[in-house]
Amino acid sequence: LVQHGFDSGQSATLKNGEIKSLKKSNVGLSIPEYVKPEKGKNLFPLGTIIRLFAKSAEELEQLNLIQWLLRYEDYAQVKSIKPVPDNTKHAYFFRVRKKGKVRIEKKTRQMAASKADETGEPLEKWLQHFSATAPSGEDEMPYVTSFSLSGGQSPSSGFPLFIDMRVIDFPVEGSFNGYGLNNNVDKVKATVPWFI
Repeated sequence: LVQHGFDSGQSATLKNGEIKSLKKSNVGLSIPEYVKPEKGKNLFPLGTIIRLFAKSAEELEQLNLIQWLLRYEDYAQVKSIKPVPDNTKHAYFFRVRKKGKVRIEKKTRQMAASKADETGEPLEKWLQHFSATAPSGEDEMPYVTSFSLSGGQSPSSGFPLFIDMRVIDFPVEGSFNGYGLNNNVDKVKATVPWFI
């Protein structure tokens, strides 16, 4: 499920239809096979393994992952909770806010149309002007397609949640955001064990 650009087309909600908002979490996400993608290489830079870490086994058991992933049983395997091996590295994974190619093209077209209306000059002129300075929107960074149940977004329209990581020499205890990620690239709020 977690592959570069894989879209399952489904969002996870609780069985009773309840939507739980997680602003802060004690559960952290680790992606042991994460690699920095190179153009044309590393088609699945997030790899095939996701690990979740918490301070206690009880916290992980409360997630009831088997129930949540039941519809994916042909694609995902949930293993039992195990202790972290000694002498592991530590890493923090964080969200990178990045505009995708479609969003950049849409914004470029809106700005060009506005300027063409304002000046009376041809739309093509302004499209060329704004396209020349627009970012490339190349989606070379690993991402998962995620779904927001807030902000008025329809459940069928996902967005790319770009993920990056840093490895550090020491553990940092703290909380994670609702995705199990560190909130900030520059300030380490919490790390997870990182091993293969």
